[in-house]
Amino acid sequence: MEMLESYSQKKSPPAPPVRSHSKESLALSMSKTVALSEALLEPCGPAARPGGKEPTGGGLKEQGRKSEEEEEEEEEKVLKVADAKKTFEKAKAEGKAAASSARKDTMRRVVRQSKFRHVFGQAVKNDQCYDDIRVSRVTWDSSFCAVNPRFVAIIVDASGGGAFLVLPLHKTGRIDKSYPTVCGHTGPVLDIDWCPHNDQVIASGSEDCTVMVWQIPENGLTLSLTEPVVVLEGHSKRVGIVAWHPTARNVLLSAGCDNAIIIWNVGTGEALINLDDMHVDVIYNVSWNRNGSLICTASKDKKVRIIDPRKQEIIAEKEKTHEGARPMRAIFLADGNIFTTGFSRMSERQLALWNPKNMEEPIALHEMDTSNGVLLPFYDPDTNIIYLCGKGDSSIRYFEITDESPYVHYLNTFSSKEPQRGMGFMPKRGLDVNKCEIARFFKLHERKCEPIIMTVPRKSDLFQDDLYPDTAGPEAALEAEEWFEGKNADPLLISLKHGYIPGKNRDLKVVKKNILDNKPAANKKSDLISAPKKAADASDTQNEAKLDEILKELKSIKDTITNQDERISKLEQQMAKIAD
Repeated sequence: MEMLESYSQKKSPPAPPVRSHSKESLALSMSKTVALSEALLEPCGPAARPGGKEPTGGGLKEQGRKSEEEEEEEEEKVLKVADAKKTFEKAKAEGKAAASSARKDTMRRVVRQSKFRHVFGQAVKNDQCYDDIRVSRVTWDSSFCAVNPRFVAIIVDASGGGAFLVLPLHKTGRIDKSYPTVCGHTGPVLDIDWCPHNDQVIASGSEDCTVMVWQIPENGLTLSLTEPVVVLEGHSKRVGIVAWHPTARNVLLSAGCDNAIIIWNVGTGEALINLDDMHVDVIYNVSWNRNGSLICTASKDKKVRIIDPRKQEIIAEKEKTHEGARPMRAIFLADGNIFTTGFSRMSERQLALWNPKNMEEPIALHEMDTSNGVLLPFYDPDTNIIYLCGKGDSSIRYFEITDESPYVHYLNTFSSKEPQRGMGFMPKRGLDVNKCEIARFFKLHERKCEPIIMTVPRKSDLFQDDLYPDTAGPEAALEAEEWFEGKNADPLLISLKHGYIPGKNRDLKVVKKNILDNKPAANKKSDLISAPKKAADASDTQNEAKLDEILKELKSIKDTITNQDERISKLEQQMAKIAD
C-alpha cells in the first residue's frame, strides 16, 4: 500500500506554481508539501517504480538537479512575496505620513495668524442707547442710518411726508416724540449719507424723486429743519441711493428707480453727468472706488458693472454674478477688487471676491446660510475687514480679506437676540483708539438705536499703530471742478495717534449760476467734455478779475507808503531845524 501511494504521488501532476501576488503563508505551506513528497519518494524500492528497475546514477543526478531547481524557484517566489509585502507596508506608511502632514497643514490654515482673530463685539448698556425712535417701515433695502463723529441720523416714520432724525452722539436715552426732525421731503426718505468732508452736511434721497442737501447746526437741531441748502431735481422716479464722492468736495451721486445715475456738483446745484442708458433694471447699490475715479453697481438684472462716469463707459461687467433672484450688493475694496453679496439659485446667501480685470470666474466664492435677509457689507479699508449685516438677522459676521487662499477669511460672529432693521457704520476717525476700538455699529431695532462696539483685546495702554494706520481725514483732496476736468487723487490721510478732534466745518454755500445761462444736464459725451471746459473758462475769467483787483490794491498801498515816506522825511527835517 505504501508503495502504491508513493507511486500515485509520483505520477500525480505537480502543484501549481504560487503566484507572486499570493500571501507568504501560502507559499511556505506549498514549499513544505513539495519537500514532504520528495522525502516520501526517496525510500521507495525498485518494485515501486514502473518496470521494477532502480534508477541509474545519471538519473539520480538529474532528479537531484531538478529538486534543487525547484527549491530555488520556491525560494525566489517566497522572496518575491516578502518584497511585495515590504513594498506594500512602505507605501502604507508613506500614505499615513502624507495624511498626517495634510491634517497638520489644514490645522495650520484653520489656526491662521491674524491680529483680528480675537475681535469681539459688545453692545452698550441701555442708558447709552437712543430709545423711543420710530424707525422707518418703508420697504427699501438701505441701511436707514448714517453716522459721523458728531451725529447719528436715522430715517423715521413721518405722517404726510418723509423725515429723519439727527441726534448728537451724546444725546442718548429716551428721545422725546416732539424732538425736531429734518422734514422737507414730501415722500418717505429712502437713503441718507453724511458728507465725508463736512460733518454738518447730509444728503437725502426720497420717493418724491428729489435729492436734498442739508446743513445741520453745530450743536444739533433745536427746531425742525424744512429748508434744504439745495434741492437737486433730475430723476423721474424715486431716488433710493445717495453717495458722496470720497475725495472731491461737493460731488454727489444719486441713483433712482428710473435706472439712471446722476452726478451732481452740489456747489452749483448742477447735474453734470447723467448715466441714463447703462442699466435696464433697478439699481440695488452704487459704490465709489478708493480715489473716486470709478463706480461699481449691482442691478436687478444680476449684473455687476464697473463704470468710468466721466468717460461714460462700462469698463467691465459680469452677468449672473449671483444666480438668485433676491437683491445683491457690490462694493470696491482698497486694492481695486470687488466684493459682492447675493443669493444662489437655491436661495443660499453667498459672498464673492472678483478681479475687475478678469470677471469670468470669482477669486473666491463662499456660501453662508439660507436666510432671506439682504446682506449689507460695511468695509474698513484700513484693516481690510468686511462686516456683513443681514436685514432681519440678529448677527454681524466679519471677514478679513488677504492675498492668501482662500482670500476671504472668516473671523467671528457677533450675535444678539433682537433682529436688526438697519445699521449705521462709524468712520474710523470717530472711534476710541484708547480702547482699541476698530469698529462701531449703530443697530436699529423697531423702537431704538443700539451702539455695538468692536474691539481687539490688547494688554498695553499705548497707541496700537498696527490697528490704526493713517486713515482718510475730513479734508477734500480735490475741488469739484478739478474732478470733473479729469483729475484724480487719493484721500488725504490723518494719524489717529492723539485721537481725532473735530475741527470747525465751513458752511456749505451754493452759488447757482444765472438760469438763462444754464444748459440741460450733460447727456452726451461731447456735452460732458464741453461742460467742464466752460466751467474752467468761467473760473479762469473770475481768477483774472481777482488778480487785477489785488494788483490795483497793491499799487495803492505802495503809493500810500511812498507818500508817507516823503511826509516822514519832511517832519524829520523840521525836527532837525528846531533842534539846531
